[in-house]
Amino acid sequence: MNELLPRLPFADWIDDGVDWLVDTFGTVFDGISAFLKGTVEGAVQLMDFVPSILLAVLFAVLAYFLSTRGIALFTLIGLLFIDYLGYWYPMLQMLALVLTSVAIALLIGIPLGIWGSQQATVKKIINPILDLMQTMPAFVYLLPAIFFFNIGVVPGVVASVIFSMPPTIRLTMLGIEQVPKDLIEATEAFGSKTSQRLLKVQIPLAKSTIMAGVNQSIMLSLSMVVIASMVGAPGLGEEVYRAVTQLKTGKGFETGLSIVIVAIILDRITQHAGTRKNKKTAK
Repeated sequence: MNELLPRLPFADWIDDGVDWLVDTFGTVFDGISAFLKGTVEGAVQLMDFVPSILLAVLFAVLAYFLSTRGIALFTLIGLLFIDYLGYWYPMLQMLALVLTSVAIALLIGIPLGIWGSQQATVKKIINPILDLMQTMPAFVYLLPAIFFFNIGVVPGVVASVIFSMPPTIRLTMLGIEQVPKDLIEATEAFGSKTSQRLLKVQIPLAKSTIMAGVNQSIMLSLSMVVIASMVGAPGLGEEVYRAVTQLKTGKGFETGLSIVIVAIILDRITQHAGTRKNKKTAK
């Protein structure tokens, strides 16, 4: 069969396309790289400027207002424990990477989800792309990121954005589409415009579902940031990768536990924030 049909140079076409993009839009990629690197490093410096104990207390207060007392107490104890283990600065690096990636994913994903919920044609185009993005192995995202942005923090951010964006888009579309039809008909009967219907009815009622998408994007970004340590992304992922390559089981367990603590904090805060917003909207 292979002898009868000529082999398509698919890989060569992709390589040529990547080379053309790098040669044609090199200055654009350099600008994006400088912006992302400056954003992450600025966030790390800003958080590192605050004493670790005070920053842990501030995060605990934020958790108290967004979630529950238990989560606030766990946040305080967990962050102080990470500081005690000596991984405070790598934790800040990882947190800056995650927050930057998630912020960009939300800025792109939520408008796309809203657009897809309003236009059936857009939804038909977006869904196959999302299927491809969610089934593609995570390591594959690192290859074009390295070609376009070299190694370091920037390819980690770019790969994390692409990897974590699909849940935000899907759940935004799902949440808006699940708004009861009778409410939509009522707003139309009162002469509401599309923008008014979205901002005052559909998006407020879909907040819990949208926050679930935000939660999933944060978790995926965390996992991708760890994988991105293979291409030079700093943070706790780099410590895990170093422990694995050097066969240091104890250090690997410590850094892995630190990542789990950060993941639980972000997961619980976003879950409870979405629940509280949903209760306020219902009232």
